[in-house]
Amino acid sequence: MERKHECCFSSPTLIAIAVSLILIAIARILYVLYRSGKPLRPKSPKPVSTLIVLGSGGHTAEMINVLTVLQKDWFSPRFYIAAATDNMSLQKARVLEDSWAHSTGGTGSPAKYMQIYRSREVGQSYLTSIGTTLFAIAHALWLMIVIRPQVVLCNGPGTCIPLCVIAFLFKVLGIRWSSIFYVESIARVKRLSLSGLLLYKLRIADQFFVQWPQLQKKYPRAHHVGCLM
Repeated sequence: MERKHECCFSSPTLIAIAVSLILIAIARILYVLYRSGKPLRPKSPKPVSTLIVLGSGGHTAEMINVLTVLQKDWFSPRFYIAAATDNMSLQKARVLEDSWAHSTGGTGSPAKYMQIYRSREVGQSYLTSIGTTLFAIAHALWLMIVIRPQVVLCNGPGTCIPLCVIAFLFKVLGIRWSSIFYVESIARVKRLSLSGLLLYKLRIADQFFVQWPQLQKKYPRAHHVGCLM
């Protein structure tokens, strides 16, 4: 009788390979976490492609204020993303970009505006939100592949979570290094928002900023920048 074909790898070998891969993954994550805590210091003076996440409920107004104090020539091209049902935020971003273009005589890289599906709409059942969440994650993945930002700016809307998580995973996998800057809303005086808490606790944000000193005392890795409104 012919002998049965034996597997090329024995069980101990497979276990050793699995353990090695796990250790490599852990080492890579620790390296990303270590490097992510460093300030953004580009190797060249070239502008960096920037993804700006907008949101309703005052988030966009605060983000516009943040953008007005940035040296916009350093953050270019700019990609604005808002929820699929939030046309007002993108309109405000267009007004800001138009004012910049007018002041510079129309020079500079044109901004691009995109929309992303929400994981869950207000009032939507948790059961049906499973499917929409998976769809939103897939859409966020596609957007991040297309944009490939070097910098991500966000300040709390729920739409920033899948984008930031994917940006972090891209860093771990070596696909793209995106520096994530999170600015907590001025409305958060005593505790972080859910988005902020997730990005802070999971150490996804490279730089985390709060607008109230008591928040900085409660979350010591955050940077107090004062009121931006």
